[in-house]
Amino acid sequence: MTIAYFDCFAGISGDMTLGALLDAGADRSLLDATVEALRLGDEVRIDVRHETRGHAGGTRVLVEVSDGVERTVPALRATIEESGAPDRVKASALAALGRLARAESAVHGVPEEKAHLHELGGADTLVDLVGAFWLLHALEVERVYASELPAPRGVKGGMPLPAPASMRVLEGTGVVFQPSGEARELVTPTGAAILAVAATFERPVMTLDRIGYGIGANDAPGNALAVWIGQESEARTGVTLIETNLDDMAPNLIAALVEDLMAAGALDVTVVPALMKKGRPGHALAVMSPPELAASLSDHVLRQSTTLGVRLTKTDRVLASRRLIEVETRLGTARVKVKELGGRVVDIAPEYEDCRRIALDRGIDLREVMRVVAAAARAELRLE
Repeated sequence: MTIAYFDCFAGISGDMTLGALLDAGADRSLLDATVEALRLGDEVRIDVRHETRGHAGGTRVLVEVSDGVERTVPALRATIEESGAPDRVKASALAALGRLARAESAVHGVPEEKAHLHELGGADTLVDLVGAFWLLHALEVERVYASELPAPRGVKGGMPLPAPASMRVLEGTGVVFQPSGEARELVTPTGAAILAVAATFERPVMTLDRIGYGIGANDAPGNALAVWIGQESEARTGVTLIETNLDDMAPNLIAALVEDLMAAGALDVTVVPALMKKGRPGHALAVMSPPELAASLSDHVLRQSTTLGVRLTKTDRVLASRRLIEVETRLGTARVKVKELGGRVVDIAPEYEDCRRIALDRGIDLREVMRVVAAAARAELRLE
C-alpha cells in the first residue's frame, strides 16, 4: 500500500504541500487541471520553480490571485461541489473546508454559513485544498501520516502563536506538538486542514520510494516541508511478556497491582482466574511490557505481589492502525476510535468517557448515546 509521510520539521502550508508533492513526482499539469476544474479562469496564475532555503532545495509553488471577490463559505463549498475534480478529491476538500469554517466560526463567534475566511476566502485556498488532495490521489497514496508539528510561543502582529485558527482546525485529530523557537506562524490553517482530514499523526514503518521538498514563502534557512512516498510495512513490534501465578494474594491487592503496573508503563495487564496446585483457586497474571521496561516491571511484580518468580518471554505483536476522529452529533461532540487494516476501516468504537459525559449531562441512556455517536462516525467515514 502506497503511503505518504509529511515530515513537518518547519511547519506546513498549502503551497508547501503542493510543492512537496510535485517534487515527489506528481504531474505539474494537475495544478492547471485544478484551476480549470474549479472554473477559476483568469483569476489564478500558478508559477512553479526550484528554490533553496539554506541547504534545503525543492519545489516552490506560487498561487497568484488577481483582484477578486472574497468568497463566503457557501460560495467556496459550491465551487468545490460543482468542480470537475474526482469525487474522492472533492470529498476531502469539502471536509477540509468544513474544518476551516468551524474554526473561523469558533474564533470569531459567528455561524459557519456567515463566516468569512478573510485571507482564506480566495481562489488560492481552493487551489491549495483541491490541488493537494488531487496530487495525493494521482500519486495513488492510500494513507497519509504526519510528524509532530512545531509550536512557536508568543505574539506576532497581535496574533498569538500558534495561530488560533490552525489550533481550532486541528482539534480532536490526535496531533502532537513540539516546542519551537521560531517567532512566526509555522502551521497555516490551510496546511492544518489538509493534515486534519488526511493524516494520522505518527511515524509509520515504511520503505522509501521517493521524497519531495516543498519550499515555503519565508526565506529562513530550512523552511521546507518534506513528503516521503513509499510502501507501508507490517506494523510488527517486539514486546516482553511477564507472567506469574498468584495463589495467596487478596483480590483487592491484585487490582491495585494492575493499576500500578499500567501507570509504570505496561502496555497491557490481564488477570485470569486459575486453579493452582493442590486445587487452590488463584490468578494468572500476564504483563505486556516494552522490552526496555521489562526489568523494572518484573522488579515491581516481585516486590508488590506474593509471587516468588516471574517468567519472561520475548515475542512480537502485530498492530492494526488506529486513529481518533471527532464527530458532531445532535447530542454533542464525541471522539471515536477508528481501527484500520491495509488503509481500510474495519471497526469503530465510540470513546467511553465522551459518551458517558454526554449521557450524564443530558440524562440519556449511555447505550443510546453510543448508538448515536457510532452512527455519526459511520456516516462521516462513509461506511453506510
